[in-house]
Amino acid sequence: MSKLFIFGIGGTGARVIKSLVMLLASGMRSTSEYEIVPIIIDPHKDNEDLKRTVDLLNNYTKISEKAGLNNGFFATKVSTLQSLDPDNNLSGTYTFNLKEVSNNKFKDYFSFNTLNEENKAFMELLFSGRSINTNGSSIDLLEIPMDIGFVGNPNVGSVVLNQFKDSQEFKDFANNFNEGDRIFIISSIFGGTGAAGFPTILKNIRDAVNNKAISNGGFLQNSSIGAVTVLPYFNIDADENSPIKRSDFIEKTKAALGYYQKNVNPSLNAMYYIGDNYNGTAYENDPGNGGQKNKAHIVELGAALSVLDFMEIPSDDLQTQNGRPLNSTFKEYGIKEDKQAIYFEHLGDGSNSMLSKSLTQLTLLKKYIDEKFDSSIEKQTWSTDNPAIDKSFKSGQFFNSNLRGFLSQYLDWLKEMESNSRAFSPFNLNADLFKLINGRDAKKEMFGFKKFNFDSFDMELNKVVKRASYSSAEQKILNLFFQATSTIVSDKY
Repeated sequence: MSKLFIFGIGGTGARVIKSLVMLLASGMRSTSEYEIVPIIIDPHKDNEDLKRTVDLLNNYTKISEKAGLNNGFFATKVSTLQSLDPDNNLSGTYTFNLKEVSNNKFKDYFSFNTLNEENKAFMELLFSGRSINTNGSSIDLLEIPMDIGFVGNPNVGSVVLNQFKDSQEFKDFANNFNEGDRIFIISSIFGGTGAAGFPTILKNIRDAVNNKAISNGGFLQNSSIGAVTVLPYFNIDADENSPIKRSDFIEKTKAALGYYQKNVNPSLNAMYYIGDNYNGTAYENDPGNGGQKNKAHIVELGAALSVLDFMEIPSDDLQTQNGRPLNSTFKEYGIKEDKQAIYFEHLGDGSNSMLSKSLTQLTLLKKYIDEKFDSSIEKQTWSTDNPAIDKSFKSGQFFNSNLRGFLSQYLDWLKEMESNSRAFSPFNLNADLFKLINGRDAKKEMFGFKKFNFDSFDMELNKVVKRASYSSAEQKILNLFFQATSTIVSDKY
């Protein structure tokens, strides 16, 4: 099976990967089989968005490993870099370990105090400007604490992230990269970590043929590389003590796009652009000290779709010679109707087709487990047929911790997008099954007398279980509910 290595850079990279994991859990997948290997790069280890994404990934892998793949839900293999080669001594997490960052200031990173006076003056000239301290006061860029990120300063980030090419993670990524594998890079263009990391990582991958520590640099030099660059898409509170200002987002984006056009785009096989100029409710202006826990956003969901789109591009259209693609693809994301609250029907036809069925299936699974599961187990045929899904299964770690925990994270993700501005609100989560999807009701039963409800849901589950066999209760619950919800969505919605 070919692998897709995904580099998620900074907070936006982590949040887009989070949306991608939700899509994979819902059953969306590439028609070509890919093993997904996420690598999140963020110096801000206390970033709540980073921690939530890593926790989600861990839950996903526990579920798919226990139940197996090809069950509809959680059907795509997701692996850590360490799991590709258990002898590589990496941590086994989904994060890239930036060295010499924790408890260090930027000037300590390159031993500023050991420089002679001429070089000190030169570094002060290069990194002139002010940033934010941990107590909110203004501070020189050279004094930035490295473990809160680069607070909107890509010039600082590019210096620190250049260690990527010499890291053990890069060596193990490169040495596990085979012909036919692909790479995708996720970053924002208007901040610090993403804007700095994207060009740096891309350059190191294309130049891997000159890296003596890499045994198969030629594969990387001519690999198929896609990327999504996320343009400004949210507003932030005004704070005179913060270096991060909404007014700077556009100027930084314009400058970066000009640089990308000449120095980045020519090295990419596929480039995706997405952003949003809707100025809704402002996020808290948090340069990093507060943990950076942002609500999920529809733009991050759209960016996640670009990963799936990239996997569908035929290999013949992604040919590269001597580090230069023979032809490149550039795409922008758009919606059909400019609404403050987006339903499925407001998306473009492609997104509507891709998202509506899969997300509705996963939402139906969540609602059934929350509202009907307890009263059905050990009573309905689908539950009692071997392997049984009973009270013992319900209290086990797989169901009670991993699956329920993931579905709780999924519900939080939906609610965050629903409450954000612009909102993505495809479901009425408090409604019954008949009114579940905003903008459309479920079809009534024959002659229009009966609405679709949980009793109808049980009937479909009982039909499916009679024509299938399962190797374990874990495999059964995913496969059974996927098959049943697939029919329900097609027939009822």
